[in-house]
Order: sequence, then C-alpha cells, then structure tokens
Amino acid sequence: MQPEDKKRKQDPGHENFRIIEGEEDTDDNEEVTSDQTKDSEEPSTKRVKPVVKSNSLTGVITPVKTPALKRLGQSISRSISFRTEARPLPAPIRTRQKASSFPRRRNSQCWSDTVESHDLTAKEIKRQEVIYELTQGERQLIEDLSLVKKVYYEPMLKLDIMTESELGKIFGTLDSLIPLHEDFLARLQKLRGSEKTVGEVGPTLIKWFPCLDAYVTYCCNQVEAKALLDQKKQEKRVEQFLRLCQESSFSRKLDLWNFLDLPRSRLVKYPLLLREIQKSTPADHPDEDTLPDALELIQSIVSEVNSKTGEAECQFYRRGLSYLEESQRLQEIQLSRFLYLHGELKNNKGQKLHVFLFELALVLTRPVEDRDGAVVFQVYRQPFPNAQLHMEEIPDGEGGGGGAFRGAFTGNDKVRNCFRVSSRGRSKAQSHSLQANDSFNKQQWITCLRQAMVQSRDRSAPTSKSQLSSYPDPALYHMADLSLSSDTEMTDHSSQ
Repeated sequence: MQPEDKKRKQDPGHENFRIIEGEEDTDDNEEVTSDQTKDSEEPSTKRVKPVVKSNSLTGVITPVKTPALKRLGQSISRSISFRTEARPLPAPIRTRQKASSFPRRRNSQCWSDTVESHDLTAKEIKRQEVIYELTQGERQLIEDLSLVKKVYYEPMLKLDIMTESELGKIFGTLDSLIPLHEDFLARLQKLRGSEKTVGEVGPTLIKWFPCLDAYVTYCCNQVEAKALLDQKKQEKRVEQFLRLCQESSFSRKLDLWNFLDLPRSRLVKYPLLLREIQKSTPADHPDEDTLPDALELIQSIVSEVNSKTGEAECQFYRRGLSYLEESQRLQEIQLSRFLYLHGELKNNKGQKLHVFLFELALVLTRPVEDRDGAVVFQVYRQPFPNAQLHMEEIPDGEGGGGGAFRGAFTGNDKVRNCFRVSSRGRSKAQSHSLQANDSFNKQQWITCLRQAMVQSRDRSAPTSKSQLSSYPDPALYHMADLSLSSDTEMTDHSSQ
C-alpha cells in the first residue's frame, strides 16, 4: 500500500488510537479503523454492527497498561454497553439513590441554635442544651408513635392484613402512651422563659415521672408481641407490607419493631439525661435539692418496669418449652421467676441449640415450629439444676469433647469461645461443651453462669435464703441491655 493511500484512509477517529506506545501498524489495525469509519457513516438506526465491532475496540485498548488509555477503553466500553443493553438501569438506580439519601435520623438541633444571643456561662449552656434535648426527644417520640399508629396499625387493620386481635397483641398499649408524652412535652414547654431558657425543672419531673407506671403493661407485653410479629412475618402479605413501609422514606429505614421498641429505649434514657442535668446544675440552683429526688424516682420506676418485664419474659419462655420426657420437668424450672440470659450456642457436634439460663435451672433446647407456625423450644437432654451445676472455661484452641469441635467445624484449626457445663447429683452425670458466637458472648455466659451457681447455692443454705437478691449485678439486668430483637437477651434477676 502506498503512503499516499494510507494517509487518505486515516481519519480523526483513527488518530486517537495511534497514541498507543509500542504499537505497530498492522493490517488488523487498519481493518479495525476502516470498519469503525464505515460504522460511523451508516445510519444511526442500524445498531447491530456497532455492537459487534465494540468487542474489537475493547480488545485493542484493554491490554494497554497506560492509565490514561485504560480509562479511555473503559469509558468506550461503558458508553457502548449503556447504549444497547443497559437502557432499563437508570430508573432503579435513581430509586435506590433516593432511598439511601434519606436521613436515618432527624437533623439534630442544639439549644444554642434557637437563641440569637445569651450571657450564660459554659456550665449553664450545657444545662440548657440537655433540657432542650429532653424536650426535643419527647417531641420526636410523639411523632414516631403517631406515625406507627397511622402508617402501620390503621392500614393493616383496614386491609385485613392482620386481625384486630393480632394487632392488639403486637401493638399493646402503645396508643395510650401518646397522650402521656404529649402532657410531659406541654409541661416542659411551659417552663421556657422569654429568653428561651428553663429555670427550675426538678418539681415538674417529680410530678410527671409516676405516670411512667403505664410502661409496666407495655413492656411486659413486648416479649409476646415480638414472637407474634416474627411469626406473622412468615406470611407473604404481612412481609410485603412491612417491607414496603421500611423502604419508604418516612420509616428512615427502621422496621416496625424498631418503632415498637422506642418507648422502652426512651424510658431507660431518662436517668442518663437527669444525671447530665444534675452535673450542669450550679450548687446554688433551686434544682440542686429536687434533682436527686427526681433521679431516685425514675431509677426506681425503671427498675420496677425491668423487674416485671423479666418476670413476663420468664413466664413466656417457660410456656414455650416442649418436654419429650416427664423427667425433664424440673421443679426448678417452674419455680424460676426470671432469666439471667438466653440465646444460641453450638454443641460439640455443631448443632445449634437455644439455651436458657433460668433463675434456678439451665435448659438446652432445639427450636422447632408447631402446627400453627409458632416457635416452641424442645428440651434437649436433661436440664441442669443451677445448684448442682459446674462450669469450666475451655481455652481457645482446645476442642471440647476430645477434639469433637474440630470435627464439627471444618477448616477451623483453632476452636474459640468454648466452655463446658456439667452436673452431678440426682441423676447420672452429664456434660456439654458449648461454643458462643464471639468472645463477648462467651464472657456473658460465663459471668451469668457463675452468678447463677453462687446464688442458687446460697439460696439452698437455710441462713442465706434471703440473700438471693442482696447482691444483684446491675450490668446484667439493666433495662438498657434488654434487646428483644437480638439472639442473646439479658433481663432482670432481682427478686420481689
């Protein structure tokens, strides 16, 4: 081919590919350039040929290691593929971006943002900020509870997604909590002066906190409500409705249970807020005398709600036990008033068990569904009375039961987070090696097992019967640690 002919065949598009370093002008390159020129001259309605030739363009550019050319090849590939096969993609992409851009929580505003100027000290500003947070929290809780009623309860009732009885069990007395907090919000707003500052807040808290006794009924119902909600989620209509609500912007990506659990979360936050107000209150302030009484009052209310909730949870799971043998019905199970801890553990065969550490007995179970689709806990082997229980921590890397853990978990040379429980007494000795999900979960079980064993043995001593509730560990049963949506839950174990 003459140089003049070759020059005539070149076009601007061809020059873009001549900047490749180390490339030689071969007949294949000329053929690609020629085909590309012809494609650009053909009518735009013919789309088959450009798609075929896109592979050759990508093949020429892809092997190049120069970053600039690599990006050029990727941009050409994307432009061709979007032009042909990916037309439906933009709509779903926009939908996902809209959902993800919605804030998960409301925009927070400080007290300082609501005032133009002030002459308060740093400590007084901190006090006003905490009181303002208390007020805003009440407003947000009212909005959320009203939303739950309007968006979840009423539509599901009208659409017959659930029966009125089922909705009543799941939502409990939530509707009665809205006017309760509306009253508290109104009282707090009346305390704000002309300069948007709050003076004395202690007496208002002392007068209103007794209204929180209504939380006993609501929180005690939560265990059964969560179980029923999980069961109803297996139904297609319920699952679709709840999924659509969660994907909507108003939900802030929270599911129904997150909303139903908001009152409990709010309850345990009151003592924390009061401590912060107390820290920021000057020594000569009128609240200095009333805030300690308000804090003591709210702590006793939270403790009472927590205690009653623990008893309700214990009764609920006791009713859910399914015994294969009559000998498994230990008296200690029926006399237990609370749960230290319960959750999923694995035995040395790799089987998943749901283990309950009651006040007086340790029970290993296997979750199964009954005819109605409800979960029941089938008792596995013989339960352990806590007074006869022994616990041994297994160091990481040592398999329980003669290396049985290693055989159960393939590819896991070092078995971790294991402990062994055993019992000797009224029946033949038995032992179980159990594995927790992680080191934190293992420590939870070890701590609770040790306390259960000590208190059960003290209880059996004639002179120590009254000491069962003398040394409770608040870290184990504080209301803030109770999460009904988690696999492992901790509840109150203080006695009445």
